[in-house]
Amino acid sequence: MTATSWDPDLYRAFDDHRSRPFADLLARVGELDPALTRVVDAGCGPGHLTGLLARRWPAATVQAFDSSPEMVEAARRAGVDAGLVDVRDWAPPRDTGLVVTNAVLQWVPEHAGILRSWATALAPGAWLAMQVPGNFDAPSHALTREVAARPHWRDRFELRGSGTVLDPLGYAELLAVAGAEVDAWETTYLQRLDGADPVLHWLSGTALRPIRDALDDTAYAAFVDELAPELRAAYPRAADGGTWFPFRRVFVVARIR
Repeated sequence: MTATSWDPDLYRAFDDHRSRPFADLLARVGELDPALTRVVDAGCGPGHLTGLLARRWPAATVQAFDSSPEMVEAARRAGVDAGLVDVRDWAPPRDTGLVVTNAVLQWVPEHAGILRSWATALAPGAWLAMQVPGNFDAPSHALTREVAARPHWRDRFELRGSGTVLDPLGYAELLAVAGAEVDAWETTYLQRLDGADPVLHWLSGTALRPIRDALDDTAYAAFVDELAPELRAAYPRAADGGTWFPFRRVFVVARIR
């Protein structure tokens, strides 16, 4: 997670699609215990969604952090008082009423243990809300791994596979054992993307970042040239000129007992 560089502007190129799961996640969080006054955006990215937490809970202290210097800088430019912190090094203060982590923990292989430790550290009545992509078996990611496995790319970078995240039941069982009431579900958003090679453009802001970091400009362009036609075949342009891109996401909202 800390080794991956980020481009906040590229990440926000599909802002509406990336923001919708955050809103759907918050919609399932109830009211906070007045004794628990802190709301935390763990992995805030460019900070464009952190303000939603302050508007929903105006009496709370909102804390935001991210492990990416680029994202933290963008968040600060957006007016968010964001800190440079890795989720693996953070523990919730006892006055925390809500921890939100949105499209972050899929980058952390040991995140199941982190969720368990957060649930244990939170006070009774606190909430934990998480959303992660569940599309690692989708053609977009499977084709990226296939191209990366070709002899001239093999061993140059490590990509996340199908075991990267749990299913809703896996997260529900994990947090229930940790002492929480759990609401877990999944949603597949049918996203309409526009422009030339829109799926490639989408992946460039997230899944392709480790590849971009590992290759120089010439090699990365060559990799993209191999991947682009595979993605076009898997996600053909519709009659109206757009491209339909199914995107599965996994959600968990837990309240500590």
